Amino acid sequence: MSRLPRFILSLIFLSLLSLHTQAAATLSDAEKSFAEIKVYSADGKPWRDAQEDWDGAKKRIATDDHWKRWLEHEQAAVDKWMSKQSDRVSWVCGWAHDFISPKDGAYLTWTSEIPEEDVSFFHSPSDPHVEITPKLMAAWVYDFRYTHAQMMYRSARLYKLTGNKRYAEWSAAQLDFYSKHYYEWQTHKKESGARLYWQTLDEATSGFQYINTVRLIEETVDPARKQYWWDHFFKPEADLLNSEFLKIHNIANWHRCCVAAFALVYHDDNLWHKAIDGQFGLREQIAKGITDDYLWYEQSFHYNEYVVEALRNLFEIAGLYHRTDDIALEIAKGENLMLSPIYLRFPNNTVPNPADGTGVETAPHRSFLASTYRVFPTTLGLDTAKEEYNWNTLIDPPQESSKPNIIPAVTSRNMAASNMAMIRKGPWQIFLHYGQLTQSHSQAEALNYSVFYGNDDITHDPGTTGYGSLYHKEYFTLGLNHNVPLIDGNGEIPPQKGHLLKYSAEEGTMIAMQPKYRPNAIAGRTLAITGGSLVDVAQIKSRDGTPHALGLAFHIEGKADLPSQFTPVANFTENKPVSFKYWKSVKATECKDEISIMTQCGKTRMKVTFKVKGQFKIWHAITPDTPPKLREGFYLETYSNEATFMTILTPVVEHS
Repeated sequence: MSRLPRFILSLIFLSLLSLHTQAAATLSDAEKSFAEIKVYSADGKPWRDAQEDWDGAKKRIATDDHWKRWLEHEQAAVDKWMSKQSDRVSWVCGWAHDFISPKDGAYLTWTSEIPEEDVSFFHSPSDPHVEITPKLMAAWVYDFRYTHAQMMYRSARLYKLTGNKRYAEWSAAQLDFYSKHYYEWQTHKKESGARLYWQTLDEATSGFQYINTVRLIEETVDPARKQYWWDHFFKPEADLLNSEFLKIHNIANWHRCCVAAFALVYHDDNLWHKAIDGQFGLREQIAKGITDDYLWYEQSFHYNEYVVEALRNLFEIAGLYHRTDDIALEIAKGENLMLSPIYLRFPNNTVPNPADGTGVETAPHRSFLASTYRVFPTTLGLDTAKEEYNWNTLIDPPQESSKPNIIPAVTSRNMAASNMAMIRKGPWQIFLHYGQLTQSHSQAEALNYSVFYGNDDITHDPGTTGYGSLYHKEYFTLGLNHNVPLIDGNGEIPPQKGHLLKYSAEEGTMIAMQPKYRPNAIAGRTLAITGGSLVDVAQIKSRDGTPHALGLAFHIEGKADLPSQFTPVANFTENKPVSFKYWKSVKATECKDEISIMTQCGKTRMKVTFKVKGQFKIWHAITPDTPPKLREGFYLETYSNEATFMTILTPVVEHS
């Protein structure tokens, strides 16, 4: 085996010295974290039991013109759906991630108009005419069926508010329909056992709509009818969800939370304890799935929020049934999972995008914080919720915050438990993702980094598009989409835990390594803010001791002023991985030792200097960003058994 590069040998002892294990967070620790955003009760809790004040809601409707208009709109929407829409046993449900344009991977626009009956094609903002295929039709059914479930819940709420039993009976009739026909839907091969939907995750997310419907209308039905729903619908669903995703995973959280909600409404204590305390139950999901940095271990900040959504659904019902004391630590850690990205946001309020989140998240995500205030009262969530008119604010009005609404400052953070680090120094903010903790949702992006200068986005991780798209499989998950070193055009094979060899917020320096980057390569990266510039040194070395095409991918969220020496090329994809076919309008030039290119990113004029010892080639292209957006990318390549790529980002101050 070839020797490790000297830069790794000289620093690896620093990594060994810094290894440590944090003690598991106590309830007190969890409740005190991020305290400046949380609103605490008189007894010191940052969370609360959700309430349903139906009498108060009726008074608000009767005395407030805003609420009267809201109710009129809500009734009109539900009445229209009830009169026109019904589910069908003949409809086979597909995958939501397949509802995408074949043109550019962008999501299609969903409407309730029935394909091939009301409309003859689908469309998206960038693709006005999309053929209705069986796969797209099945994906459309997913949105219909989930919307139908939401309408059942909304109708049940209208019954509780107005006392009009036709709403309760319509919702009950839908539960009769699903209970009667449940076994007529065939199971899907990919996700064993899922019937009503394509995957068990969707059975769980919709399950909250169905069980809340039961909870609100059960007083209008006889016990035998409620039991029929259990025997023919909810129990088969619970058995299915308990048998799938027996591991630590965002989907497993949805499964366990949904089953726990079924147990509360049907007063099944054994089922509750199995969902909470059983192997891979909710308690274990939270203990092992949330890192010491209060980030979800699958790393996508999109899934941070997605897990919180599952928890919030359960915690609301648990509060109504007075069972929150059983899961106090899980509630406290769940709130921290929701708040942690706020402390990592970039100046434009986007957050870093490690792993395969579909699109870039924002923080603070005010509408999401507002949706959780019934369990997690925060200054930001309450401030937003008090301006909203919806079911939550009607039946459980947001309290007045006891402290001002202040967005916390972003500071440098070393998130060792999550294989991530951030430095904020002067106008620079740099996020480094140097390794993964699990295969799930990982991409070939270890050692990838994102950069802001002042308020301007210089380079970021776009995440991915719908998982059913070829863009996802053939481009967004692969190395070329990221700012990473490549060997023979390929990035890291995930998951690989990385090592942060040095971290100094004061110096503005991070050094990381990937000893198992690929079976035939090791890699490392140094990021250092030096004299007003950001200096990136990426190193890669083949393990087999033979020469390879060693390269570096780097993207900008701006425009490059290419020197005239760049000329169009037609053979960019030759002998390269499939990801290279997604780069368009490719130009290239031969270089020796270095080349500098001026770029414009927002208001920032940035000189980008690439340095590689000896002869190398550099390509420039228009590359995919979050669909249908585009950005610009560079690919450098040299042929050797090891290479060092230096990239220097230097802001240019224009003098008048």
